[in-house]
Amino acid sequence: MKMEPLPTGLDLRAEIDRLRRERNAVILAHYYQKPELQDLADFVGDSLDLSRKAQATEADVIAFCGVRFMAETAKILSPQKIVVLPDMDAGCSLEDSCPPEQFAAFRAAHPDHIALTYINCSAEVKALSDVIVTSSSAETILAKIPPEQKIIFGPDRNLGGYLARKTGRDLLLWPGVCIVHEAFSETELLKLKAQYPTAPIAAHPECPAVILDHADYVGSTRGILEYAATVPGDTLIVATEPHIIHQMQKAMPGKTFIGAPGADGNCNCNICPYMALNTMEKLYVALRDLEPRIEMEEGLRLRARKSLDAMLAMASGTVGQGDLGPLRVTGD
Repeated sequence: MKMEPLPTGLDLRAEIDRLRRERNAVILAHYYQKPELQDLADFVGDSLDLSRKAQATEADVIAFCGVRFMAETAKILSPQKIVVLPDMDAGCSLEDSCPPEQFAAFRAAHPDHIALTYINCSAEVKALSDVIVTSSSAETILAKIPPEQKIIFGPDRNLGGYLARKTGRDLLLWPGVCIVHEAFSETELLKLKAQYPTAPIAAHPECPAVILDHADYVGSTRGILEYAATVPGDTLIVATEPHIIHQMQKAMPGKTFIGAPGADGNCNCNICPYMALNTMEKLYVALRDLEPRIEMEEGLRLRARKSLDAMLAMASGTVGQGDLGPLRVTGD
């Protein structure tokens, strides 16, 4: 059977808009997506914020331009909606670093620990966790856990190490890293800082400590954007995936934003290869065919939802110290 050619250019954008209306779809784009995907999305943001915004809509379909764990989170929160991901191979190095069976064994080996797990993980790992955290909520949640309670933090050892240093908590860290943030070079960053000595540095806490030690601000993607809007001066060095700079340039065209360099002296090596798999053409096909689709067994979804709900409760200040006891997973 002869395949119809895909639309291109303005026709492609028009066809995506047509399918968006016909499917009653909401299109989400993470800050790390290509600018053309950010510009056509209904919502642009970080992973949990996007899932919650989609949950609040009357859409029948969620098209998530991001990576697989983000689309899974959208499905966990909106089980009645169809959730499609333009490319199912759009994974995450942090998710890959933490296979569920290994995490379950690790939990079983430390039964006196609760698990605070970064949202960059699979639904299976969320289901094995007590509380999910984001880079913006983790410190708030840690402050509500009694100091004597032992804690596993995974899968990002850089974020966990940053939180341990900042709060003084002793965290048992899972040894995962984000390949994007791990690629930043301290040597090249210092060279760039020498060129722009008055420019502050904003960094995501997934960066290694040698990068965070030079940062004037450490925070989530949304936090970095808010910092960019308020920081004095006209130049900012940004140590996270460089596609976030698109939103900065749109909001603040009079300022200069420079991506922190990798070992090769430029920021191109810090483009997330997983995020880059999503394209306009793949989004069109996903809306046309409603595939590839996120499917999830209901028992798994409910177990994963429990750890997400614990985060939302604690981050909003409605859960006090000691309330984590009944959530403990023993590994059986």
